[in-house]
Amino acid sequence: MKKFLFSGSFDPITNGHMDIIERAALLCDKLVVGIITNPSKHCMFSTDEKIEMIRKVTAHIENVEVDNFGGLLADYVRDKQFDGVVRGLRTSHDFDYEMQMANINARLYDKFESIFLMARPELTYVSSSNIKEIILFKGNVEGLVPDVVLEEIKKKTQK
Repeated sequence: MKKFLFSGSFDPITNGHMDIIERAALLCDKLVVGIITNPSKHCMFSTDEKIEMIRKVTAHIENVEVDNFGGLLADYVRDKQFDGVVRGLRTSHDFDYEMQMANINARLYDKFESIFLMARPELTYVSSSNIKEIILFKGNVEGLVPDVVLEEIKKKTQK
């Protein structure tokens, strides 16, 4: 049984993330969407809110589970015995960064295997950072995030 991890902060989860999740789920028996918890990072959504949203938007994919973790990615991968870690690539900048991360993680855990999936061309500009900036300036993120997430963003920004 092949078990892969797709990790990130998912603050918020985007249609780009969803594309990677849907495609990665076809490559393994189980895909865990792992939310990295970093207490020093200010997030728009709490870990519990992210878990709930990701569960809702991935409910149609039978082999997807959601978890959260803190600490080193390599430790989590070793402890949970993942066969691979899926990473989405949008640009050559992403590739350079992800290659460095893959190498350091392989140094920390010698069985660490990275699997890179290219973003679909129409999603290469979609990132959680861009979404948060658009929201900050009261822009419209419809079509960039799943509808469930859009509703949660509206609730959070109307307070």
